[in-house]
Amino acid sequence: LQLVESGGGLVPPGGSLRLSCAGSGISLHYCGITWFRQAPGKEREGISYISNGNGSAITNYADSVQGRFTISRDNAKNTVYLQMDSLKPEDTGIYYCAATIEWVGPLINWSRLDNFDYWGQGTQVTVSS
Repeated sequence: LQLVESGGGLVPPGGSLRLSCAGSGISLHYCGITWFRQAPGKEREGISYISNGNGSAITNYADSVQGRFTISRDNAKNTVYLQMDSLKPEDTGIYYCAATIEWVGPLINWSRLDNFDYWGQGTQVTVSS
C-alpha cells in the first residue's frame, strides 16, 4: 500500500503547480484524502480534503488556500490532484497526501493527522523569485 506524490518544484510568486497523489495497492475510490503541508520550522497542517469517490465529493480548504487551490480526483487513474494557483512564498513547504478508508462517510475532522492510515513521502514546493 503506497501513496506517491509528484509535481512539486520551484515556481515564482503568482505561478501555478499541480500536485498528484497516486495510489498503489489501495483504491483511492474508497478513501478520504487530505493534502498536508509542512513549512520549514512549522507543524504539518491540513490544507485541502476530498471525500471518497462514492457520489458527489465533498471538498474542504484551509482559509490560507481557499480560492487559490483546487482538489480533485480521477478514480480511473487512482489519483488525487491539487491544483495550486496564485502561489505565494508562504506556500513553500513539503506537501504530503494522506488517505484513510471512509467506512461510514466523509471525515468530520479532515485536518487531524492521526485520522490517516496511509501517507506519501512528500514533494517539495518552493515559491520564490
